[in-house]
Amino acid sequence: MSKKKEVAAKPAQDKATSVLHEIMAGDPVRIALSVLLGFIIGAIFMVVFDKSVVKAWANFGSDPSMALSTVWWTIQDGYGALFTGSIINFGADSFVTAIRPFTETLRFAAPLIMAGLGVALTFRVGLFNIGATGQILVGLAGSTFVATRLEMPIIIHMLVAVFAAVVCAMVWGMIVGVLKARTGAHEVIVTIMLNYVALSLFTYLLREPNLLLEEGGGGTPKSDNPDDTARLGLLFGPDFQLHYGLIFAVLSVIFYWWLMEKSTFGFRFRMVGHNPSAAKAAGIKVENTFVWALAISAGFSGLAAANQGLSVDGGLTTSIEAGIGFDAITVALLGGSRAGGVVLAGLLFGAFKAGSATMQVAGVSPEVLGVVKALIVLFIAAPPIIRAFYRLPAPGIKVIEATQKAKEEKVIK
Repeated sequence: MSKKKEVAAKPAQDKATSVLHEIMAGDPVRIALSVLLGFIIGAIFMVVFDKSVVKAWANFGSDPSMALSTVWWTIQDGYGALFTGSIINFGADSFVTAIRPFTETLRFAAPLIMAGLGVALTFRVGLFNIGATGQILVGLAGSTFVATRLEMPIIIHMLVAVFAAVVCAMVWGMIVGVLKARTGAHEVIVTIMLNYVALSLFTYLLREPNLLLEEGGGGTPKSDNPDDTARLGLLFGPDFQLHYGLIFAVLSVIFYWWLMEKSTFGFRFRMVGHNPSAAKAAGIKVENTFVWALAISAGFSGLAAANQGLSVDGGLTTSIEAGIGFDAITVALLGGSRAGGVVLAGLLFGAFKAGSATMQVAGVSPEVLGVVKALIVLFIAAPPIIRAFYRLPAPGIKVIEATQKAKEEKVIK
């Protein structure tokens, strides 16, 4: 390549790198504005496709106040139902019923937080782990085998089943790391393909009577229920479905924070994520770091797998993963790959899952929340859209480079 072409290519490369850094940095203000804009557009969807609003606006000329009030009440009913179904029900006849929605939000958020932490870890190392779905499925196979085929004392059985899920998922993630380190295979392609492999493997295991298949089951492949000794117990008794998975989620957040902010391993991860060439020059084995990062990342997905597999009532099917693997990518992006941010993002998405049923009862299609989630991801992944909508100044390459340099100096200190 000639010098002129190199000079022309460098600004384009710098611009692409700066946009990527801006996306991965997870500026809290930009994320908050992305969430707000997602809710605003979601409200527009609710209004446009509501029959009562369309009917009221057909008579706007004769009764404009009725048309405007119908718009307001449609939005209020929709998002009010989301609040009632995910935070607190003020119209409940008992305290237990009133706070049950928030416990459901915590229950749905726990696996999202654990899997989101795994994806966030790879983001901090400069990798894109799209394989949380496959890692969860492999972890489910390991935990289910232990929980249904082995007999152990209570508590120990549960812990061994959780450990099996983590180990199986870590091995699955380590395959990606080894392929990237030894052959240069791109982790995005490998993780996506391994998702399909994991799904087929999990389905095969569910069809084998001596492995996971329910004894005497019907045509649909389904596993046995986990033994009572391996099941995740309920935290607050039979009135709530919230179980010990929340404890594992809290421990995961603490471990992630310590790992990435205080440990030597985390220092290496962050250095490789900031600048792999500089990290290699400083004596860090970048290839080995990739292997460990992808393995530990998958370990968090294994915890999410144990959360799903050891709390099920009725046996596992291939749908038990429930889209957690892909939602984890959004949670990691929305949380800025930081422990606190992932917790908040997980709670938001948990609230979406908990409140979708009450929104449907209120006459609002639950798919509206899917639109909101998709738009939030879009806005986070496309910072120029947010800057254009809110008329925010562009950060500029120099500002981003200065920010990255300050972060590297902080890491070194």
